[in-house]
Amino acid sequence: MADDGDRHRQSRLFTDDDGEFDAERARDESLPVEDGEVVDTDELADHQRYVEGRGIYDERNRVNDLTGKEWKYATKSVIPEGYPPAVQHDLRSEHGGQKPPRLCAELIGRFSKAGDTVLDPFAGVGGTLLGASFCEHEGTGRRDAIGFERTERWIEIYEEVLERENDDRRARGEPLLAEQDVRHGDCADLIEEIPDDSVDLLLTDVPYWHMDELEQTRNERATRESNLGSFDADESGSEVADDREGDGAATDEAGATETSADADGDEPATQTKAEWLADMAEKFDRFADAVAPDGHLVVFIGDMYREQSYEFLSADLARAIESTAPVTLAANLIWYDHTKDLHVYGYPFSFVPSMVHQNVLVFRPETDG
Repeated sequence: MADDGDRHRQSRLFTDDDGEFDAERARDESLPVEDGEVVDTDELADHQRYVEGRGIYDERNRVNDLTGKEWKYATKSVIPEGYPPAVQHDLRSEHGGQKPPRLCAELIGRFSKAGDTVLDPFAGVGGTLLGASFCEHEGTGRRDAIGFERTERWIEIYEEVLERENDDRRARGEPLLAEQDVRHGDCADLIEEIPDDSVDLLLTDVPYWHMDELEQTRNERATRESNLGSFDADESGSEVADDREGDGAATDEAGATETSADADGDEPATQTKAEWLADMAEKFDRFADAVAPDGHLVVFIGDMYREQSYEFLSADLARAIESTAPVTLAANLIWYDHTKDLHVYGYPFSFVPSMVHQNVLVFRPETDG
């Protein structure tokens, strides 16, 4: 083993003409480089190892498989990322509240390890399931995912999306995405099949509060429930939204809101906000039993502006879940989609926000320790 003097002399070899560290030259010589310096792997602790191109990984990491450098950026409270329509978006957009699979994959990478089990009790068209499959081929390792969904149409769309996506990948000579376990039925019943402490990450987008029954004008369809995932409002206070990746609804030319129900396709009963919060809290109380003590529960929830009032649904839901289920709110991440179009709502009479973000609530189970 070289002494300290040898190491310092070796490091000085990789300087540019100005005497500054030459990272490119050091990489060319296959030396481990991080943050502009050669990593002295001889000085790493027994629980540390250098992962080429990624940095130093601490084997005591129980949360994910990220290196210290990757962890630093993963803890940012804002995810400033727009996800253009992809992954058979034409199919998935039939569901008003679907989330980008690659955003789901990023969150799965932050809050689970390769080989872990991910549960989505409100699976919809399978954004979480697809995200878990993407992890296998995009650097963080495959996860096994379980999804509950009571609308058969959404399950059919997930299966068709997976088939089409794999046809495209096969044509490009790329590895296929794994098919995940999607189960048809009510999450309140299906959760009983999941053993306690067997899930490492719960990642879901909750069904939104049925504020009232919104009358359809397109195709003379019956009233359907509102998803309210990322609603804005016009100057009269009515809800409007754009049909983009991750949005909650689409609007017709007359401005009437057309949404896709996340239930069985039947007309929903009107539900008060208090009833919605109580229902979600009760469900998460049971979901929490399935999550391992060192796991996480990660929940998408968008706030809403309606009738000239801001509905802070994320805060309301966080407090309802935390006060009922054995979990603690650990973080509120903001997914900020900087690619969203802006609209002139309220001008020039009233300030009405254009919703370009969604909240991602992060809970961890309470433990005796």
